[in-house]
Amino acid sequence: MSVDLSSLKGKSVLITGASRGIGAEAVRVFAQAGAQVGMVARDAAALDALAQQTGALPIACDMTDYAAVTDAVAQMTTRFGGLDVLVNNAGIIDPIAPVSQADPAEFGRLIDVNLKGVFHGLRAAMPVMQPGGTIITVGSGAAYNPLEGWGAYCSSKAGAWMLTRVAALEAPHLRIMSLSPGTVATDMQRTIRDSGINAVSQLDWAAHIPADWPARALAWMCTADADAWVGQEVSLRDGAIRKRVGLVA
Repeated sequence: MSVDLSSLKGKSVLITGASRGIGAEAVRVFAQAGAQVGMVARDAAALDALAQQTGALPIACDMTDYAAVTDAVAQMTTRFGGLDVLVNNAGIIDPIAPVSQADPAEFGRLIDVNLKGVFHGLRAAMPVMQPGGTIITVGSGAAYNPLEGWGAYCSSKAGAWMLTRVAALEAPHLRIMSLSPGTVATDMQRTIRDSGINAVSQLDWAAHIPADWPARALAWMCTADADAWVGQEVSLRDGAIRKRVGLVA
């Protein structure tokens, strides 16, 4: 089926972790739908290149810096007159290591990006969004399943999912939800493969979905057709969801 994204035209959309992978594909999908897209990442050069391709607004920003995140939201409201959508996508996988051996500084950095970064996005965006605005956290099955070597990542994703649920409870006037994309063919997945730790690293590359699939799912989640999932998590492992988003016949 073909998904109607016409309601996204003219919407102000901020995407974090936008320099590559799911974030970069989401920039392309939302821009193609006619949205006014802002994109956040630490890699300014990558953002500038993507801006030339899509016309999106590049905003160099570290999601661990709350002041920088609030400035990014302010830039969106100044440039586009408000903020309609926030996609909290920024995330890292390292350290991949047993809990007994993980570097404490690296563990803390991951929590700063994957959990506190989600909080920073929510905290900056929620007060300025009008009723009906959408906030999506890019989650993971790792929020529910313990995996060897992923103590930091699993913990951060479990925390981000609970934080998203709390935000949805506290702000029923907003459309707050999560997307669990499954395994995606991105640079992060290459890092996982190269680690050789746990079953995910052993998956055949052909088992991973392309990054444009979760990007298209994110766009669909911002339409009224996804209203039934507000406050919940959409899983791209679900065949019915894939069909509804138009990813399979």
